[in-house]
Amino acid sequence: MPKSHYKPDSFHLRDSIGYLIKRSQRLMQERIEGLFEQQNFTLQQWAVLMYLRDGLATTTADMCRNLHHDSGAMTRLVDQLESRKLIERRRSADDRRVVELSLTEAGAEVLDTLIPTACDALNSALDGFTREEVKTLQSMLRRLIGRMEELMPNSAPASDKEKVS
Repeated sequence: MPKSHYKPDSFHLRDSIGYLIKRSQRLMQERIEGLFEQQNFTLQQWAVLMYLRDGLATTTADMCRNLHHDSGAMTRLVDQLESRKLIERRRSADDRRVVELSLTEAGAEVLDTLIPTACDALNSALDGFTREEVKTLQSMLRRLIGRMEELMPNSAPASDKEKVS
């Protein structure tokens, strides 16, 4: 039987781990989106480039699954990035039905200009935390993600899951 960290008679949404994670994620997203907007870029576009750079996804279908985006919207986003020459599509040599995405040199250069913006936003958000506290937070979130993946029905093995850093 799991420990009772929450009890129905004293439960308040604002104390819920889910609420706190979602709220912090949303505030961080809004902050970074505002900064990227000044550089004529969106957070979703940046995420696609980062997923490609870090090898977390290689196809539009992978992106849809990992970023929880519908296929039509993701196709439009990929079209935009391709028209800006930041990514390219290529038929898989192993399976011609599969279209693989890859980062172009121009895409890598754009990331080089955007990553410092993201790092500055994250560092500002973490101002007042010690390095050890940040490492502890990362470790605890990884554990929580791992536990949630275990609880998901039909979940893929952890090696197939999105890596979190």
